[in-house]
Amino acid sequence: MRSTEQFAIRLVGPGGAGKTTTGAVLADRLGVPFLDLDEEFAARHCDISTCLDAHGYDGYARRNVGLYSALAATMSVRVVALSSGFMTYRDDVHPDYLRCRQRIASSQWTVALLPSLDLETCVAEVVRRQMRRPFARTPEREERVIRERFPVYLGLPVRKVATMRPVGDVVDELLEMIDSCQTSPSPHRP
Repeated sequence: MRSTEQFAIRLVGPGGAGKTTTGAVLADRLGVPFLDLDEEFAARHCDISTCLDAHGYDGYARRNVGLYSALAATMSVRVVALSSGFMTYRDDVHPDYLRCRQRIASSQWTVALLPSLDLETCVAEVVRRQMRRPFARTPEREERVIRERFPVYLGLPVRKVATMRPVGDVVDELLEMIDSCQTSPSPHRP
């Protein structure tokens, strides 16, 4: 049985990796709240596209890190889907960014979701999934973004989970990870 000790499972990865879908199902199975950082951003600030148009990418990233920092102070048992570019922002985009990124990357509760751990398969699947979304960029732009970000996600010192399979299988793998993390001590803060 899973304990309800304090932890926040953070799901990172590119757009189209399945963070929101997986996160919602995982949170439901755990009986804990689910927080999608993109949805929270839109609710507290404005639509992400509107923010990008008004303030540029760095302005959006600065606000997003600020929001995450404020929310992180209150995170207890929950599942959080971070924005697709969160782990790829410029180091100086926000005064708290490097500390946040380090904490996320060093936590036993952080998981990088990628459609595939193979670059070409991941690129093709991300582009396919992103083209089904109403806010999608052009296929060429989506491909360029995932090619730039893939090595960042693959290089994070966190567990990587491939999501080109039924969401129930992905969630089962995450639940096994949670169980194993809760039974072994860790020097990392959740």
